[in-house]
Amino acid sequence: MRERRETEVNIVYLTTEAVPFAKTGGLADVCGTLPSRVAGLGHRTAIVMPAFRSVHQSHAGVEPTDISFAIPMSPRKLVGCRLLRGRLPSAQDVPVWFIDQPQYFDRESLYGTATGDYPDNAERFSFFCRAAIQAIQRIGWNFDIVHCNDWQTGPIPSMLAADQNLSPALKNHATFMTIHNLAYQGNFPKSEFEWTGLDWQHFNQDEFEFYDRVNFLKAGIATADTITTVSPRYSEEIRTKEHGCGLEAVLENVSDRISGITNGIDQSVWNPKTDTKLAANYDAKSWQQGKLANKRALQQQFALEQSDEVPMIGLVGRLAEQKGWDLILPVLRWHLGENRPTQWIVLGSGDAQFEHELRALKEEHPDRFALHIGFSDMLAHRIEAGSDIFVMPSHYEPCGLNQLYSIRYGTIPVVTPTGGLADTVVDHNEISVADETATGFHLHTISPQGLDDAIGRALHLRYHHPQQWAKLIETGMTQDWSWKKSAMEYESLYAKTLALKSAAKRTE
Repeated sequence: MRERRETEVNIVYLTTEAVPFAKTGGLADVCGTLPSRVAGLGHRTAIVMPAFRSVHQSHAGVEPTDISFAIPMSPRKLVGCRLLRGRLPSAQDVPVWFIDQPQYFDRESLYGTATGDYPDNAERFSFFCRAAIQAIQRIGWNFDIVHCNDWQTGPIPSMLAADQNLSPALKNHATFMTIHNLAYQGNFPKSEFEWTGLDWQHFNQDEFEFYDRVNFLKAGIATADTITTVSPRYSEEIRTKEHGCGLEAVLENVSDRISGITNGIDQSVWNPKTDTKLAANYDAKSWQQGKLANKRALQQQFALEQSDEVPMIGLVGRLAEQKGWDLILPVLRWHLGENRPTQWIVLGSGDAQFEHELRALKEEHPDRFALHIGFSDMLAHRIEAGSDIFVMPSHYEPCGLNQLYSIRYGTIPVVTPTGGLADTVVDHNEISVADETATGFHLHTISPQGLDDAIGRALHLRYHHPQQWAKLIETGMTQDWSWKKSAMEYESLYAKTLALKSAAKRTE
């Protein structure tokens, strides 16, 4: 038996995504990195997630174990599964346990297809929650923190609280619920509640019930010991009607338990000095030559006009209204249609109408607009390195990562002042210039004209005040957006939560 250090905390992260095993968004980046960074601070961490098809295809050393069990999903439906085991490639001391149940998880994608969500998602993820609790108790550790992530794990705090037969491994645990995107809540018909295995007394307005439907995320928010979001600003915004997605009253009711911790980025992967995906490497001292070489490579790759002077504007991400495409498309049309001296490059996929409009613009302006519908990790890195400006006018953004990549790569972000974008990008103005903290530009009004004005301010600085432009780039490139700071904030919050829970038990 491994000896436990006095200050060591044992944490299990329950998630449906973690790189390199399964990914649809930022959740995978967080859960694929945070456990290793917390382990690096002297704690013991593990991950439990479903064995999706992508896990079996990952070639990441996933192996079977001799642990198997069954979950009674209904009086007439007993569903068996086995545990598989792997490790995070970047941290061999962090085990990843997979719930292997092909009927639920061996599918084309994680949550649904182009035609919509899988109709049995309530059943699938109720099973995952119940199986994850069984797995935790069989792994052989005494877990202090059960850290849940997003709606797919929302029922777990309620399940743990209601379970009268928990093993000693979970007798003194505390629960965390991290909201990565409040818009996705796991909202299902009332009849789906039976899959949770909980007594119907839990279907009430203080737990699962939400307008006579089942809401997985609401249950997690209402019953977890601590709730976190992925940026401080977002933790405040979700308590307003504008950004609360119907749960603002629930969140306000537990506001004393909510904290915002900004995500970090993996600076071993996102580092222009060592990035093997780039045409040329550079740092804060050599960015001028390095970024120019990467811009030329992009221009050549996409047959754009070869020009060192023309500013390149980049975008990477989902083609969805949340990301501000109702603002971007009019501005893109203005720049291309009016023959303004800019080049644009877009990488992404999503809304079919946005894809159609972008393809049409590409055909009309092939020498000034580069487009790749789909995803390419290599191209994402090259766009961050080769662009002069990165546009990210999200209507809401829990944290955002691309603005951090941009800052790291010396590409000036133009963003809406919302959520994590407001927390990480310092607007260029008289105050921030004077104290040398500016790293980008905020939209002053949320409209196509507001976006165009912000891009115009950036271009004006680049053309007419090159020394200030260079200062903006170098200030950003020398900032530390690694996971170390974020991991230390989680470490502190874990300790605080355990202390409060221990104090509460002593007074019972």
